[in-house]
Amino acid sequence: MDFAGINYLAVVVAAIVSFFIGWPWYMTFGKTWARAVGLDPDNPPGPKPKPFVVLGIALLVMAWVLAGVIGHLGSGQVTIRNGIISGLFVWLGFVVAPMAVNYTFQDRKPVLTLIDGGHFLLVLIVMGAIIGWFGA
Repeated sequence: MDFAGINYLAVVVAAIVSFFIGWPWYMTFGKTWARAVGLDPDNPPGPKPKPFVVLGIALLVMAWVLAGVIGHLGSGQVTIRNGIISGLFVWLGFVVAPMAVNYTFQDRKPVLTLIDGGHFLLVLIVMGAIIGWFGA
């Protein structure tokens, strides 16, 4: 098998676009999410920059790793379809499965797994589509 390579512009674009996916997602599910983590949804804490810095770095790492996974499909296989499928597989095996385990051991409400897991499903599908669209 040959390695198709990584398009670093695709990685950066995928990370930037994914960064902004959380805003409408958590605006939609924010009050439910706040209750699930034990916060008062009517009196949220003020914004803190540190989580957003960590998020930005994490999204860059996720996009780079996903690009590597997609690139390992081989030359001519870095497509939108394969990017989306790879994003789905990575999400199922390496994001939502351990998230469900961790949240269960932390005695978190199942809705938290649905909200956070759904967010990262969308993120990885979009990342995969962007990386596939840009190609190797």
